[in-house]
Amino acid sequence: MTWQPELDELAKREALAKRMGGEDKVKRQHDAGRLTIRERVNLLLDQGSLHEIGIIAGKAAYDEHNDLVDLMPSNSFLARGLINGRPVVVAGDDFTVRGGSADATIKEKNLMAEHMALELRIPIIRIIEGSGGGGSVKTIETKGRANLPGGVGQSTRYDLISDNMGTVPTGWSRNQGCP
Repeated sequence: MTWQPELDELAKREALAKRMGGEDKVKRQHDAGRLTIRERVNLLLDQGSLHEIGIIAGKAAYDEHNDLVDLMPSNSFLARGLINGRPVVVAGDDFTVRGGSADATIKEKNLMAEHMALELRIPIIRIIEGSGGGGSVKTIETKGRANLPGGVGQSTRYDLISDNMGTVPTGWSRNQGCP
């Protein structure tokens, strides 16, 4: 027995996910003078230390034979790596998938990042390129309301962020152009 078919399928899914939101969205990011999340994280972390977590989380499309034909990854990025040899957690928005909007993300990836940093007592770096202001226009359209500023009353994620701010070093970054 061999695991090669499963490994090949996983490699296919990872390749689809690494396309991010597609060539046109990556081009839009570059044309605006900004790097993609993966480009930014690769510059931030020590070379070769990036370990992305949950890369294939997203929405898959299958054909009539139930074979995978496409995968749109989550707009939430999660990884571990090293900076100057020290371990860190990195969480961020993939603006090529969906403008950094929390209403389209897989929130468990963000929760996992916060839990990981807290439990391992290692720094977390949040690379944010979101809509700001507590919610996007899409949230208002789909839910009839905006999110409360700071996420008040929404989930334990904000409790974790608060706990982390008092326990582990945290860093925030907004994509203000290429470094």
